[in-house]
Amino acid sequence: MSFDPNSSELRRRRFRPIPVRLLVPNMITLLAICAGLTAIRLSTEGRMELAVGAIVFAAFLDGIDGRIARMIKGQSKFGAELDSLADFVNFGVAPGLILYFWQLHELRDGGWIAAMMYAISGGLRLARFNASIDDPNKPPFAANFFTGVPAPLGAITVLLPVYLAFLDLPKPPALVTAFYTLLIAFLMVSRLPVFSGKTARMRVSPELVLPVFAAVVFFVALLVVYPWHILSAGSILYMLSLPFGWRLYRQQAARHAAALGDAGVAAQSPSTSAAPFVPAGAPAEQEPRAPDRLH
Repeated sequence: MSFDPNSSELRRRRFRPIPVRLLVPNMITLLAICAGLTAIRLSTEGRMELAVGAIVFAAFLDGIDGRIARMIKGQSKFGAELDSLADFVNFGVAPGLILYFWQLHELRDGGWIAAMMYAISGGLRLARFNASIDDPNKPPFAANFFTGVPAPLGAITVLLPVYLAFLDLPKPPALVTAFYTLLIAFLMVSRLPVFSGKTARMRVSPELVLPVFAAVVFFVALLVVYPWHILSAGSILYMLSLPFGWRLYRQQAARHAAALGDAGVAAQSPSTSAAPFVPAGAPAEQEPRAPDRLH
């Protein structure tokens, strides 16, 4: 059957109206890509504070685009692919270039290798995540954990030396920054279980709604007024929390293995079938007798 590009059916599919709910999450993702690209430009111009702020803004947009898509039922295959591209640009390429233009260029080729390895690790991390989404062998509890540090949090954490420098603390040696960048890159591509809390259903009692609103407003105000203090403290606390996520994963894996073992033992145990009821004094069942020979 020949393909006709001018067929009426193909034209109808090509110009079919697209619901607005499918466009909104993609527009947010495109805005995040604009923030990441702008961060790269600002870093080349030496405006590091604005460049880091653009990365933080891109991370905020990345955190809400998926939730908005699920809320308004605007998920699409196109949106998933666009989100992966945005994550690679915003949280792989942009932070690596910011660190390079900020300090790693002092190491020349060594600094470029560290920045490049971080960007490549971000791309590998995202590719592994996309490939393992539909893994049928994944245990149920694993949905609550990331494999390796996720790209947005890796980008926020890898910029910790920059935050500390903005607080007028002594600038670390370029070699220390390079090793720290490689450490975060290794954590991103590692098999380290990182607690995500994606499947945890959080509900707030009615009497706590207003205090929660007040706490969120207070946190946002602190982030706006003291951004480098909050980002520094958050990055350090996140790094310290990684061993607890690994320990929680081991505990849940042990409980899951024990449950599977108990289920296997129960399935392999011989089932006792009830013996047929025989009335008292009834003759025992005899083997069937061969029929008499015909004469």
